[in-house]
This record gives sequence, structure tokens and C-alpha cells, in this order.
Amino acid sequence: MDTTNETIQRPSALGKILRGMGLLRESPIAMLGAALVMFWVVMAIIAPILPLHSPLDPIMPFQKIGAAAPDGSTFWLGTDHKGRDILSRVIWGSQRVLIWATLSTVVAYIVGMVMGSMAGYLGGWWDEAISFVANVLLSFPVMILYILIISYLGASGVNIVIAVTFASGPGIMRIVRGLVLDLKNRDYISAAQTRGEPAWRIMFIELLPNARGPLIVDSCLRLGYTVVAIATLGFLGLGLPPPDPDWGLMIKEAVPLGSFAGHAMVIPALALSSLILGFNFLADGVREISLKD
Repeated sequence: MDTTNETIQRPSALGKILRGMGLLRESPIAMLGAALVMFWVVMAIIAPILPLHSPLDPIMPFQKIGAAAPDGSTFWLGTDHKGRDILSRVIWGSQRVLIWATLSTVVAYIVGMVMGSMAGYLGGWWDEAISFVANVLLSFPVMILYILIISYLGASGVNIVIAVTFASGPGIMRIVRGLVLDLKNRDYISAAQTRGEPAWRIMFIELLPNARGPLIVDSCLRLGYTVVAIATLGFLGLGLPPPDPDWGLMIKEAVPLGSFAGHAMVIPALALSSLILGFNFLADGVREISLKD
């Protein structure tokens, strides 16, 4: 009977997600940010079933917004200098940027949380060694570090994940370390130590879940930073390799065309800005909600 009551009272993972979505209603900024992010997430998911032109096929170069296609359809956002449909490339490009930005941020967080938990909880030479490595990496300007790593390893999605991990992991480590230092003297940690729980369990089961609030806010902001990084690397020719659509590369290819095909540059730039604004608004809203609690 007691087990049943305990099971009923413990919220499921789905229940926690729904509760979190409900909390977003307390902040209009959070709702706006969530709407912008979800729009691009939905576009990325349904891209394969949308009635779009191929993002790689050259059809009719330099077509304006709303121009008619040879097959009777419409180029709703025009075409670029190679005749590729911009609407199709923007939507398929959202899939690439969301996949790689999310994967890069998740890997950076795993590395940063492990390093920060060890430095904050274990202390001593662990703290000194990990903090030294983090400070060395943080001494490099972020974009310079990206360029150095990608130039050495080559342009690919996996190498972008590695570059983002090296650039973002130390910052995440410092945040986690500070949170762990604040939490490790709490009574429930002392109780866990008295029970003889191993250090890894205390770090990852007791400490990190209680530090999730600031980390959720930071993760939203960091996703926006990673999107900017991927787009900037694409603009510099060091991002996701062509010919698959990439927003940064689309902007780069349209810049030499100037006003002759200005929409080919403005449209992916607006898409990029809307996704970054979505993550920033979501972070601001979550921070606002957390301050009310």
C-alpha cells in the first residue's frame, strides 16, 4: 500500500515536462521564445513531408519572391544565384542547425558538468588541475578557438561538436563548480555521506539535480550562442560542408550579389535571428519564472 502511494505521488517524466510547459505561461517572454523555437523545431521535423522543391536542385536562378516555377508551383521566397529554392533551403537548413547545435551543446554540458562536479565536490588537486585547464581554454577568444580547431581538424559536423565542447565546456564547468561548492555543505549531502554513498552518486544524483535551475537558463542561452557559432563558421567557410543547406553559408553566398538578390541574404539572416531570439527569450523567461518561485 505504501509503495502504491509513493508511486502515485512521484511525478513521471512526462508529468514533469507538462508541468514545465505550464510554468512557461507565467512569462509572456518565455511563451514567445518557446513559440519561436518550436516553430523551427516543427519545420525541421516535417521538412521531409512538406511539398517543397529539392534544396539542392538548380531550377531558375535569381527568381524574385513569389515567382512562378516551371512546374506551375511558386517560389514563395525566390531562388538564389544557382536557381535553388530559398524556402526549401531555409527549412532544410533549420534541420541541420538544430541537430548540430543541440548535439554540440549536450556534449559540452556532459563534459562541463562532469568536470565542474569533480572540481567542486572533490576539491584539492582535482579542483586545481581542472580549473587550470579550464582557465587556459577560457583565455582564448571563443571564435579564435573555433577557427583553430576547425582549421586543424577540418570542416564537419563532428568537428563542430568537438570545437563547441572545447569552447563551451570550461564555462559550463565554472558554473557547475560554483553551484556544487554552494550545495555540497547542505544537510542532505551530509546525510548521503553518512549513509556511505559513493562520491559519483552524490555528485550526479544528489548535487546536479538540485542545481538544474541555473543550468536550464544557461543551456538556453548557450544553444543560441552555438547557433551563432555554427552560422559564423558557415559564413567563414568552416562550417557544415556544402552542398546541403546551411544558413551561414547561404548568407555568405548571397553577399557578393548585393541588392541584385538581396532576399537571398536577408531571408536566412532573419531565420537565424528568429531562432537565436527564441532561445534568448526562453532563457529570460525561465529566469523570470525562477525568481518568482
